[in-house]
Amino acid sequence: MTEVVAALIWEGDRFLICQRPPHKARGLLWEFVGGKVEPGETREQALARECREELDIDLAVGDVFMEVTHAYPDITVHLTLFHASIAAGTPKRLEHAALAWITPAEIPQYDFCPADEEILERLKGRG
Repeated sequence: MTEVVAALIWEGDRFLICQRPPHKARGLLWEFVGGKVEPGETREQALARECREELDIDLAVGDVFMEVTHAYPDITVHLTLFHASIAAGTPKRLEHAALAWITPAEIPQYDFCPADEEILERLKGRG
């Protein structure tokens, strides 16, 4: 099981989503920013590091919004999604194909990674 963390970053009534690079597994699907927890890191430290690497932002990590486990054909992930806010910087597209700020009502317009589906259903209830 691979431990993965991600950030639910709100700006007003919109939250940040990122499109995976085309050359990676699940390429061009949308996801929340984040990544794998490395040995010796807490989940919060991993999330802060991933956001620096992928978006060039400093993150203030809050409480857990939701946890899900999903089995892909190539990997099983335990995903922890944290409430988070941008402490410093403006998101830059350093790794992703695209970035978008969307409302819960706009979720159906995007193709997300399957691991995010349960989270998105919960977010739709907030729209």
